Amino acid sequence: MADPKGFLRTPRREAPRRPVEERVRDWDEVYVPGGLLPIVGGQADRCMDCGVPFCHDACPLGNLIPEWNDLVARDDWRAASERLHATNNFPEFTGTLCPAPCEAGCVLAINQPAVTIKNVELAIADRAWDEGFVSVRPPERLSGRSVGVIGSGPAGLAAAQQLTRAGHTVAVYERDDRPGGLLRYGIPAFKMDKRRLERRLRQLADEGVRFRTSTEVGRDVGAAELRARHDAVVIATGATQWRELDVPGRDLTGIHQAMEYLPLANRVGEGDLPVSPLNAEGRHVVIVGGGDTGADCLGTALRERAASVTQLDIYGRPGDERDEEAEPWPTYPKLYRLSPAHEEADELGSSPLAHADARLFAASTLRFTGDERGRVRELHLVEVDAGRRPRPGTEQVLPADLVLLALGFQGPERRPGGLVDQLGLGADARGGLSRDAGFATPVPGVFVAGDAGRGQSLVVWAIAEGRAVAAAVDRWLTGATVLPAPIGAHDRPMTA
Repeated sequence: MADPKGFLRTPRREAPRRPVEERVRDWDEVYVPGGLLPIVGGQADRCMDCGVPFCHDACPLGNLIPEWNDLVARDDWRAASERLHATNNFPEFTGTLCPAPCEAGCVLAINQPAVTIKNVELAIADRAWDEGFVSVRPPERLSGRSVGVIGSGPAGLAAAQQLTRAGHTVAVYERDDRPGGLLRYGIPAFKMDKRRLERRLRQLADEGVRFRTSTEVGRDVGAAELRARHDAVVIATGATQWRELDVPGRDLTGIHQAMEYLPLANRVGEGDLPVSPLNAEGRHVVIVGGGDTGADCLGTALRERAASVTQLDIYGRPGDERDEEAEPWPTYPKLYRLSPAHEEADELGSSPLAHADARLFAASTLRFTGDERGRVRELHLVEVDAGRRPRPGTEQVLPADLVLLALGFQGPERRPGGLVDQLGLGADARGGLSRDAGFATPVPGVFVAGDAGRGQSLVVWAIAEGRAVAAAVDRWLTGATVLPAPIGAHDRPMTA
């Protein structure tokens, strides 16, 4: 380590955010441009270079965190970029979107605030692009083998890049009009600037990856035709089958799934639409679901100038400190966290409720009521206990003329006669497509990676599985592989 006493001398400082009143008026990233560089060296210096760095195990990619922390502290950005990219194809994706399970496993976190690993990672990635350290790495020779990757989210992109660098000819099939999957149309621009995605897509294309957009495998191209066209196929379609809310009034107009709402807002940012058909301006918005997708809806509705926004979470409010008995270090604890969107809602006083917090915990939706035209107008809820049993006398009514359901996902979509049916693939207990320990399905040459196999998970797991499936496919095609990959990635827990 550069400074053996760095963790004693320097307090934790996170990336500074722009003022709320400023950032809710635009769709730029919420952080101060260039705000990391003045502080990141000192933050990296807090890393203790532990004899047993638990951050390695906590990170699904096995990132070499102490090594690049030390290099940043010594101001050796080129070497830091090399060590970071050795295990992670897209560190700017994880640096902006990952919940940082590595920080929960930081040894310093036993009794002090953890090293800001995620911020250091993003600073390295941005500096690498700014300084030209990121290069195009086409293969030295071609293998003569071809691989079709279905889906262009983080798992599909990681698999495509690794297989291309191994010398295989790779085509990525994407049903949307642009590649990127949820990175493109699910993640709001204020959370990750789309230019981060675009430059990686250019890198992949320059290395030889071919993108086939507006192409749904199973409809535009049959599964049999795709298998005949390629020597191997990787299914990385994600877990996009959303969960429903079966309560009275669900059929009222104005109730939509989060993944109907968010893509339209992103298409406005892409210039496809002048305004979203589901624009929240002047409307009372209620978001059912307390996770990250719900927070994305919250931040989006605020920028669309909703009259009010409330997010409902069926779970009780988490504590501010780790429960050492239930969630001992180095597990990832369930804590009360204030995301940028929640900070914005609280500061702006967006909730119609008496308290300032835009989130309502331990809240379960009972029913929706509407007007004579069949439009939703109210959401009726009740407070629940830890067992999700209603507490008598706790019913409330919220004004609601736009309701967004952010209840998570239950595996890949299974359209009748679609890709899954054509291949005859089964599902596991979590709804993911069945596969073995090597990511292979019972269909020869067909592999599954990312959320399509493991169920709804994190961006860091998607990239890890993309790298791992690439090594598995390369070995299947050639009998051996030199591609690095996390070991047994999909056998580990689904979430951090």
